[in-house]
Amino acid sequence: MSSISGKTTLDWGAFAAELAPVALISEPVLVKKRSRDFFWYSPILNQKLRKCFGDLVAQPKTPEELRHVLATSYRHDAPITLRGGGTGNYGQSVPMDGGLIIETTGMNRILEIGHGFVRAEAGALMADINAALKETGQELAMFPSTQDIATIGGFVAGGSAGIGSVANGALRDPGNLISLTAMSVEEAPVERQFDGPDALHVHHAWGLNGVITDVTIRTVPTRNWHGCMATFDSYKGAYAAGCALAVAEDIACKLVSTVDARITAYFPRLSGHIRPDHHLLVSLVPAEDVPAFFALVEGMGGHVDLAMDDARRQELNLPHVFDFSYNHTTLQVLKADRSATYQQVGCPIPPDPEKVDALRPLLGDDVWMHHEFARLGGEVVTFDLPIIWFSTPERLAEINAIYETNGFPVYDAHTWRVEGGGLKNADYIHLAWKKRMDPKGLLNSPKSAAWDTVKHLSPEDIEARAKT
Repeated sequence: MSSISGKTTLDWGAFAAELAPVALISEPVLVKKRSRDFFWYSPILNQKLRKCFGDLVAQPKTPEELRHVLATSYRHDAPITLRGGGTGNYGQSVPMDGGLIIETTGMNRILEIGHGFVRAEAGALMADINAALKETGQELAMFPSTQDIATIGGFVAGGSAGIGSVANGALRDPGNLISLTAMSVEEAPVERQFDGPDALHVHHAWGLNGVITDVTIRTVPTRNWHGCMATFDSYKGAYAAGCALAVAEDIACKLVSTVDARITAYFPRLSGHIRPDHHLLVSLVPAEDVPAFFALVEGMGGHVDLAMDDARRQELNLPHVFDFSYNHTTLQVLKADRSATYQQVGCPIPPDPEKVDALRPLLGDDVWMHHEFARLGGEVVTFDLPIIWFSTPERLAEINAIYETNGFPVYDAHTWRVEGGGLKNADYIHLAWKKRMDPKGLLNSPKSAAWDTVKHLSPEDIEARAKT
């Protein structure tokens, strides 16, 4: 079997035979499908990554099968790209050098549920974990809006926050990511367990510095959540109400999002349920706190359009409210018009409705705000995931500059390098662990701009760079 990607010289037919009895996908159309994630949210990434494909897909179902796949790859110097549910937005699971894609969704067992934690294999779906937890009176402290297809390993490798972060913080906050196990890519792959703060050595490294095999993550008591939506005459009013809601002592929200009225026109399933041409506040509120939610919204000039438990939601045939938050909001728009894109923007701390309101006219009519509320280190923060009507890279750069000049840092969503986006700089602790766990640099190394500058160094020398 020849190379589909055109970037490798391995005899992929012989390589596939060596991987037996592991399940494989070699049909070019299916391999190419699994070489994609949601990078097409960005027209810039779509241009750069749409022709990047792997050569073969392996689907191990056990750690023993995974170990066999990694040892074989090491022996043949085969490039490796890890893939969970493929929900990343930056091309995390796109093979830059062709080679082998390892799809982890077959390793999907929930291994242990205890008080305040769940341990699951990397390929377990977040929705399946939440369903199992519900039977014990618990739920994940946070989960992505893509929980139906997102895996826990992919969330830890590429995610940072989600539904629940306004109450429980980001994944990297102490106590949320309890531990993880990762396998090395060596002649005889070994598993290492990373506990507590050490788990951050592998977290958010896009699978470049070890193959996550299982994750232990925080759980919290489940609540009778009501999906609530309120509308406001101004975006400033919606954002101010979000700020008040995020810190309200009598309302224990799991989600707070605000959405520009122009974006809500792309939510056809909400037609007739929310006031048109009004700015939207989206929240998950415990049943006992719904009266306080009404009082807060109405006291700040808003109108509660929906407050529904899950039975009522199903009766109305509506999606979960978190389908209108995080990058699901972007997806709702892209379903109708592929000329849209988005960006990731930090906001002044503490959140300031006046500064957000002053920024809006500076951005222009091609930028529609959408804010998510979260806690970082216990402090309430917001970040903007605006809809941007893409015209040219130059205009996007201009929009980024307007944000930055006015004190709103941009974490570029249009780069495929791990040092771009939220990280911005090389993480030498991550790269030192890459050298330990992946000494040949087979794990999709092109995703790191810094790897080639340090790959000849020892892990200790790489770590020393972190101090300088």
